[in-house]
Amino acid sequence: MRLYLTALNPTDSVLDGFLPAAARLGLPVTVLTDQPSAWPASPAQRSGAEVAGADVRDVRGVLDAVYRRRGRPADRGERPVALLSNSDHLQTPTALAAEYLGLPGKDWRAALRSKDKRLTRRTVADAGLDRVAAVALGPEDPPELAGTVPFPAVVKPREGVASEDVYLVDGVAELRRRVAEIRARRPGQGLLVEEYLTGDLHTLETLGDGETIAVLGGWRTSLGPPPTFTEEALDWAPDLPAPVLAQVLAQLDALGVGFGACHTEFVVADGRARLVEVNYRLIGDRVDLVMAELLDLPLFAHVIRIHAGDPLPPLPDPVRLARHARVEWVCADRSGTLVAAPGPVDATGPAGVLLGSRPLRTVGVTAPLTGTNRDYLAALHGIGPDPATVRDALRDFRAAHRWKIE
Repeated sequence: MRLYLTALNPTDSVLDGFLPAAARLGLPVTVLTDQPSAWPASPAQRSGAEVAGADVRDVRGVLDAVYRRRGRPADRGERPVALLSNSDHLQTPTALAAEYLGLPGKDWRAALRSKDKRLTRRTVADAGLDRVAAVALGPEDPPELAGTVPFPAVVKPREGVASEDVYLVDGVAELRRRVAEIRARRPGQGLLVEEYLTGDLHTLETLGDGETIAVLGGWRTSLGPPPTFTEEALDWAPDLPAPVLAQVLAQLDALGVGFGACHTEFVVADGRARLVEVNYRLIGDRVDLVMAELLDLPLFAHVIRIHAGDPLPPLPDPVRLARHARVEWVCADRSGTLVAAPGPVDATGPAGVLLGSRPLRTVGVTAPLTGTNRDYLAALHGIGPDPATVRDALRDFRAAHRWKIE
């Protein structure tokens, strides 16, 4: 039995989460990727997993890679036990490949509805759950086509991730400018212009086996200043009002989301929950790893087992958890080269707060300022007894380290 995992570039979720979890489960792993040279050369750095090149954006490329490996003389008869991905971009082809191979997996339609933000809006509206003013722009469509959307509005790639090229615009002139900028960077990219949703920004983290969906918890998100939407910090906030939680779950159900992990972003205003986007995978930027530690849960192993056909396991009630967590990101404030930064750090602060820092950019790397999570230099986290204690300990921990860009 073998686990196949489709991926693009290496991520902490895969290297520090899924691959060690698979090794602990005794499952051999093949990572299928279109960027094999970007992955660590040492098997020890990838928990013994092998890496194979494949056109993972195409279901046929995924199937060809699986059958090619199964065709090796030493591996004939070895069957895949699961096929999964933690990449936003690869959910649909991976779901199609899993279905073709007769493996448990996500409904490819739900994966497509979640990835394509216009389909997300249309599906939720057709279900009578919420209607967000939104207009899709093709590569040649003039920005004025979105004239029915009220300002302020948000313009973003129709299938984007990580808040890349997402901007708040306050009028037609600014909309034209931002559309031109995005198209210069992303030729042929479809865009979405939609009304700006006001309210407190939250996440909901769920895990399902196709029959039952469980709430793992959620976070309250703090953003940087507009016009971009860079996430600066997350605070553990699983205790949502019951009507709000019911609204979010109803919208996920309309999309068909219910298998494996899902990370949903939404705003709450006046008791109304409105989706921002649905990422049909675990939350990223190391928050999944923090959440697993916070909940004392083999989260990545649970995801693997569900994709292997196991039912949803018993899970802790996140609301009853007597601990708090906060994640902060150190963000670049300018373009340039990172010349100084700490490596991985773990420490224990006052009141037993567990503190950690993990680099997200390597010293010596030169990068532009993007206004997205591509600007992250490091992820910091604290886990402790209550919000105030964690926040204070994390503030002091952050002040004790230095990041420098020249």
